[in-house]
Formats: sequence, structure tokens, C-alpha cells
Amino acid sequence: MAHVDQLAPSVSPPTGSSSGSGRSLRREVGLIGLLWASVGSIIGSGWLYGAKNAVVAAGPAAIVSWGIGAVAIVLLAFVHAELGGLFPVAGGTARYPHYAFGGLAGMSFGWFSWLQAATVAPIEVEAMIGYAGHWDFAKGFLNANGTLTASGFTVAVLLMGVFVAVNFLGVRVLSHTNSIATWLKIFVPLFTIFVLAVTHFHGSNFTSHGFMPFGAKGVLAAISTSGIIFALLGFEQAIQLAGESKNPKRDIPRAVLGSVAIGTLIYTLLQVVFIGALPVSAFAKGWANLDFPGISGPFAGLATVVGLGWLAAVLYFDAIVSPGGTGLIYTTSTSRISYGLSRNGYAPQLFEKVDKRGVPWFGLIISFVTGVICFMPFPSWQELVGFITSASVLMYAGAPLAFGALRRRLPDRERSYRLPFGEFIAPLSFVVASLIIYWTGWTTLARLGAAIVIGYLLLGSYALYATKKGLPNAPRLDWKPAQWLPVYLLGLGVISWQGGFGNGTGNIPMWWDMALVTVFALGIYQWAIRVALPSDAIEQNIEDVEVVDEGGH
Repeated sequence: MAHVDQLAPSVSPPTGSSSGSGRSLRREVGLIGLLWASVGSIIGSGWLYGAKNAVVAAGPAAIVSWGIGAVAIVLLAFVHAELGGLFPVAGGTARYPHYAFGGLAGMSFGWFSWLQAATVAPIEVEAMIGYAGHWDFAKGFLNANGTLTASGFTVAVLLMGVFVAVNFLGVRVLSHTNSIATWLKIFVPLFTIFVLAVTHFHGSNFTSHGFMPFGAKGVLAAISTSGIIFALLGFEQAIQLAGESKNPKRDIPRAVLGSVAIGTLIYTLLQVVFIGALPVSAFAKGWANLDFPGISGPFAGLATVVGLGWLAAVLYFDAIVSPGGTGLIYTTSTSRISYGLSRNGYAPQLFEKVDKRGVPWFGLIISFVTGVICFMPFPSWQELVGFITSASVLMYAGAPLAFGALRRRLPDRERSYRLPFGEFIAPLSFVVASLIIYWTGWTTLARLGAAIVIGYLLLGSYALYATKKGLPNAPRLDWKPAQWLPVYLLGLGVISWQGGFGNGTGNIPMWWDMALVTVFALGIYQWAIRVALPSDAIEQNIEDVEVVDEGGH
């Protein structure tokens, strides 16, 4: 049997050390472990809410939204598959821009990467609490508008504490816990698809009130705002654990692409059966006013309405397991990304310290604190999902740029997986990522902009301090190869402000706005790969990271 039990990452102290001050990652995780890490992250709270939110935003054409979202994620996954096999290092998504564009870009995308990972665990906690409202003891955890009450906030903090505590118990406990959760997370959605398709499926639902009642704008907005992209996120978990993979050059591409294929199939089928199983009375007033008893827990409520109470009980149980498993692995990932940030000199070396079980303890504590903070400005699943989507895709957007630069600067470096037509797919994936960010809307992007400023203040202050003190890990902030970055961030923000998504002014008409984003993104892509670091500087960045990451077997 493959190493299913060796799912979670770990860090070990150097041989002979018992002080917990080690800084080397163990290479213990096999293909199945990497695949399960990504699949376990993809199948989380997104399946519990995504189908309902998408159909409210786009009608039955939500199926098209899932298709577009899947294509976008696949394009990004292809790029990451080559990079993951090329550079099997821990926290990879935070490091690729560092290799190609130096310190400033590395610091920026490292912050985007950490920000999205740190905010996933709290949103999974909110999903668990939301579905738990079905039980009498949990009814007081949520206000009428879905936000947390004082008691709900207390429970949320305790659940975050559980995620961190399990991680502190070390690799073995975490591995067994998440492996069991992942099997359940895959089985329950597949079982739900089968039962609803066989017992309650009405093809006429797809044309009632029109297949695309809200037009193309509804289809596109649903991709970013209803949880579609959020649901498909998670394939990068295998890359984050690359520094702990037994055979990373072979297994990373397989795990990344395999997890996307599994997640896309499950989510698309869930959307189809959700629409098909709805009673006509649920959307009698139109898809925007979808309503039925138990809609706050969409699939479980639907099962109850159509007379499948036993299935509803299974779904309420899975509403604890699925988000819980995803929150668990993202808590792990957050500490690994902060470990990578410290390795690159963007964060204090305290993030690299591990305890006697090989756990990066300080990174876990910070992930707990961040989760608690998230419950305050974003106290509901709906409010947090758009923010995470935009932060995640912004993180992913760094990979196509690094891909293009590294193909040009290091064409002969060994690649375990070489993406066919990569010179076309990379800029296309960057355009798609930029469009997804734009579709999130101005309201969400304004919040993201504030978070980016906070990140620059935190990491920039440490970089300044480390440089002045002459610390050994003081980062080199290369401005010239990252000159395109502020233009990209500000430019995309201005287009969003003037566009028509998410309370934008609407001054740029529909379709013209997307054409503008496309042209703008292609211009940024060409600019970035032309000013990337020279080959010798890139090689030096790679060597600096790989030398300190070697360890284990």
C-alpha cells in the first residue's frame, strides 16, 4: 500500500540535536500523500455552499461558470506542475517569483501566498459553524445575517485551537487524522451525487426561467464571487510540501494535475445534481430568490426537502469533517509558507525554529492568531470567500510570470515535466488569473489592497531592520526586475474601480473592460520576463534556497 499515512509535512532537527532548534525538512511524503494533501484541500467547504451560491448568481448556467473556472485552474496548474518538478522546495508558490525577479517580487508574492493560506482555516471554521446551526445546541452561534455571535466567536476560536493542537502533535497524528478525513470528504460528495441523480433529477429545471437568466455577467461574476474558484483552490498544497517529498521531480506534477482533475469532476457533478434535484417551488420566484427550508445548509436542506432525511444526517456530519480536514491542512501549510518566507529573509528566523517533534511552532501560533483576527472583520463564510479568491489568484499569478522568465533565462535546466506549448499557456494563464481577480469586483479588491499595504509595512519593516542590523538573512530587495509589479497592482485596481463588477463605477462598458484587462495583462507579462534577473543571479537565488533546504532522505 502507498504511503497514505505520510501525508503531512514535518521538520526535523539535525542529527543528534534534541533542542528543537533544527531547520531541516524531512523528505517523507510519497505520491499518494501529496495527492491527498491537494485533494483534501480542494474538497472542503466549497462543495457545501458553492453549488447554491453559483446558481443564485448565474442560474443553471452556473455549470458554464464551473467549466470556465476549471479551465482557468487547469491552466495555472499546468504552469505550477512544471515549476513544482523543477524546484522541489517547501513553500514553492512563495518562492518562484523570488527566483526570477528577486527580493521585492519574492516578498510581495510571498505575502500573497501566506495571506491566502492563513485565511482558509477560519473560513472552514465558519462553514462548520454554519452547518452546525441545524442542531439546537448551535442555534445561538450565528446571527440572522449569518455572522458570528459572541458564543459563536468563542467556538470559532476553540476550533482554530484544535487545528493548531493537532499540528503540534506532529506528523503521525496529523497524517492519520487527515487521511481519514480525506477519504470521507471524497466519498460523501460522490455518494450524494449518486443518490440525488438516481432518486430526484428533473431535467426541466435547467430551462425553467431561462438557462442563463443573468447573462454573461452573471456567469463570469459567479466564478469569483460565489465560491467556484475558491472551491477549486488547493492543488498547490502538493507544491508547498515539495521540500518534504520523497521523489518530488516525479510526484509533484502528477499530484498537482491529478488533484485538479478529481476536484473538477466532483464539483461539476455536484452542481448538476443540485439544480436537477431542486423542487420547482424552490425557484418559483426566480433563481436569484432561491429558497427552501434549510437553505443555510444547502445540500443537507435539499435532501430534507426531497424526503431523504437519512442523507441529510450524513451531510450534516460531513459538514464538520470536510471543512475540518481542509482547515487542518491549511494550518499546516501556513506554517510552511512562513518557513519559506523566513528562508528567503522576509521574516524573522524565529519562523524556522522547530520543536522536539519537528514542528515549526512559531508559524503555527501566528496562524492561530491570524485566524482569530479574521473572525472579526469577516465574520461569515460569504464575506470571506471573495477576499480569499482574489488573494489566492493573485498569488497564483506570480507563477506564469516566473515560468516565462525561467524558460527564457534557464532554458536548459532539467525539468521532470516540460509543459507543451508553455510559451503560449503561461501568458494565457496570467491573463485568466487577472480576469478572475477583476471579476471579484471593486469592493473586494479594495479590501485586498488594504491587506497588501499591511503586508508591505510588516515585511518591509523587517527587511529594513535586518538590513540595518546586518543580519545574516537580510533580504536583497531587487527593485529593477520587479518594476512592473506596482504598475500591475495599481493598474488592475484602477480598471476594477472603473469597471462594472462589484460596485465599480461602470465607466468601462462590459466586454471592453475584459479586453482592457487582457491587453494590460499581456503587456505586464512581456515587461516582466524582459526585466527578470539575469541567469547567474537566478542560479544564485536557487542555490541559496536549495542548499539550506537539503536534509532528510
